[in-house]
Amino acid sequence: MTCQNLTSTFISRATVSLLLLLATGAAQAQKVFVLEQDSVPLFRGFQVSFDVFGAAQRALSDYGQYEGALRVNLHDQWFPIAEVGLGTCDSFEEVTEIRYKTKAPYFRVGMDFNLLKNKHSSSNRLFAGLRYAFTSYKVDIERRDLKDPTWGWPAPFSVSGMSCNQHWFELVFGIDAKVWGPLHLGWSVRYKRRITGNDGNIGQTWYVPGYGVYGKDRIGGTFNVIIDI
Repeated sequence: MTCQNLTSTFISRATVSLLLLLATGAAQAQKVFVLEQDSVPLFRGFQVSFDVFGAAQRALSDYGQYEGALRVNLHDQWFPIAEVGLGTCDSFEEVTEIRYKTKAPYFRVGMDFNLLKNKHSSSNRLFAGLRYAFTSYKVDIERRDLKDPTWGWPAPFSVSGMSCNQHWFELVFGIDAKVWGPLHLGWSVRYKRRITGNDGNIGQTWYVPGYGVYGKDRIGGTFNVIIDI
């Protein structure tokens, strides 16, 4: 057998061996992938929750919100979420004697990501997320009549039903932990920043439903009672 024939035989055998190895590896990889898909399905249920902190804030101060949320569990890793709330404010400032009132729904949609390494082995979650939020609201502002310094007659000031709207985003970091059965408790810290909006025609509105006091409540939070379904 010539050197050329030996080389040709060697290349042929090496090629066949490589093809068999690749085929075997692909079959094993496909088998593992199918098993993982079967053992951990994409849809893992959902959660409903209620924010206790916002309700307590409204009960103890001039403003606050009542908020619920629905969060879908995808593979214990991704959690699309929708949050709906009702923000209310009835505040009276004794120094300026200005009463500010508003009451309106607000909406947030976004996604949370589970940061834990062992995502499938624990019912507890550590997550980071992002929200887009929107509200459309009306504002009433009242103040006692002032005396015109020149003519001496009353100079009333009031705004009724002024239409406003706001768009903002929130960066979220939080934890929820299993307490018993389907019951979880959790909290989140949020950084909020306005994107755009309409404050009406008298300057920035003081309180925005779902956002809070403008210029003050950039950092917010929730404390949630959660049912895992």
